[in-house]
Amino acid sequence: MLSAAHFPHRYPVSRRVRNIAPSATKEMALVAAGIEGCVSLGQGVPSFATPTHIVEAVTRVLQEDPGSGKYSLQTGMAALRRRIAAYLLAEKNIRVDPEREICVTVGGMEALLTTILTVVDTGDEVILPSPTYASYIEQITLAGGSPRFVPLTDTWGLDLPAIRAAITPRTRALILCNPGNPTGTVFSDDETLALCRQAVADNFVIITDEAYDYMVYDGDMPLSPLSMDEFRDHVISIYSLSKKYALTGWRVGWVAAAGGWMEQIMKVHDATTICAPTPSQFAALAALDGDQSCVAAMRAELVKRKELCCARLDRLSSSFAYVPPKGAFYIMAKYLFSQASSQEIATRILQEARVITIPGGSFGTGGEHHLRLSFGGEPQVIDEAFDRLEAWLAKSAAA
Repeated sequence: MLSAAHFPHRYPVSRRVRNIAPSATKEMALVAAGIEGCVSLGQGVPSFATPTHIVEAVTRVLQEDPGSGKYSLQTGMAALRRRIAAYLLAEKNIRVDPEREICVTVGGMEALLTTILTVVDTGDEVILPSPTYASYIEQITLAGGSPRFVPLTDTWGLDLPAIRAAITPRTRALILCNPGNPTGTVFSDDETLALCRQAVADNFVIITDEAYDYMVYDGDMPLSPLSMDEFRDHVISIYSLSKKYALTGWRVGWVAAAGGWMEQIMKVHDATTICAPTPSQFAALAALDGDQSCVAAMRAELVKRKELCCARLDRLSSSFAYVPPKGAFYIMAKYLFSQASSQEIATRILQEARVITIPGGSFGTGGEHHLRLSFGGEPQVIDEAFDRLEAWLAKSAAA
């Protein structure tokens, strides 16, 4: 894809846009669209359909309520914000004022972007324990900030001494995805608390991305530091219903923060989207109010898919090394058969084996020479992808 630099006069694109790169996840999918018969271990979208009771609830409200297709309040429907506040209290012991401390957004991505644009100014630094979610990098850059990568440990844990060493007078925030995309790690509550104490001591903000909080294989949901009064002014928390309720295409999430932060976040939200789609807000309300057995069923199925993916990787132990995931539905697999870049390896696998993977280098320092594999797909898709990988590796070894 040609960048704006190829058209400096005809298309005078802003520097902030020239400085960001397209998502590798979406780029691989776009390339794959031109290759017949690909199977995907790439984009993190579970294969499940939106639960029937959610679809039925939205269909009913669209038919019966003329206001369901109109704008909601900028902060979101009052009933949904009250329901979110009750959910946060019950699930995470977070007490928030639904009138002043919750904003419903166009998915977790808009919640992240509005938060980063609120917190980060030109020249500010944001610490990213890395490998990290690739879109954080581009959103920080779009805001004029600089990502400051701090590599995770060999087992994808936080390197707290290295994080302390990375803090400078320009440090404005640290983003913590827990459970983690792309590594599948779950950071301990002690690690989270240590980061928050550091944020208070050095006056920066912890932005917590909790999109995968429900997907933990062993143990309880991770601590959400917004639940602790001592950290309220130093934590902004991002949530999404996309993965938990199979609502990826509905685009609905929210941001929760102290009222002082929310007043400023709302300025950006209003300037960019006005409000989240009202039908999607009804879907969110139906999801939170409805039977939760669908979540348990989808989680149980993802556990089976994790086990399948790990078993298939174990059969390829001479070609891949990996840390078993503790949460989310991703594995960062280190390839052992080449020193080529992850972009080159992912492209070769796509073109020659017709399997979509995501180059680990796109997730920042520590991700290079890895491929991110998602096990959100159907078991037969996972098996087919690994069958093709095995055949491709055998062919490559014989060449």
